[in-house]
Amino acid sequence: MHSILGAMLTLSAIGAQIAAKRRDLGLTQTDLARRASISRATLDALENGRTGELGFSKVTKLPSALGLDLKVHEAASKRPTLDELLEENRHDQSMDRRGRGRVP
Repeated sequence: MHSILGAMLTLSAIGAQIAAKRRDLGLTQTDLARRASISRATLDALENGRTGELGFSKVTKLPSALGLDLKVHEAASKRPTLDELLEENRHDQSMDRRGRGRVP
């Protein structure tokens, strides 16, 4: 089974991959919508990046109907914590523009 994975898991990225796979399989939007038990309008909106909120169950039904897995994975780089940002700010404030410590 193939999977939908990406560096950034967004609905428009998922929609683009679903549209490509649907076309590869020779399915119409109506065919896939029926298989996934969602409306064709919802599928069309997802494939074309026009959906705001889409329930998790709908997002997971579509890859399954295409024989795909939807996998969520941890991003390669983590966001800094508040403590890390505050420490970086303290460090930056202690340095002048030339990279030397401030003179008291």
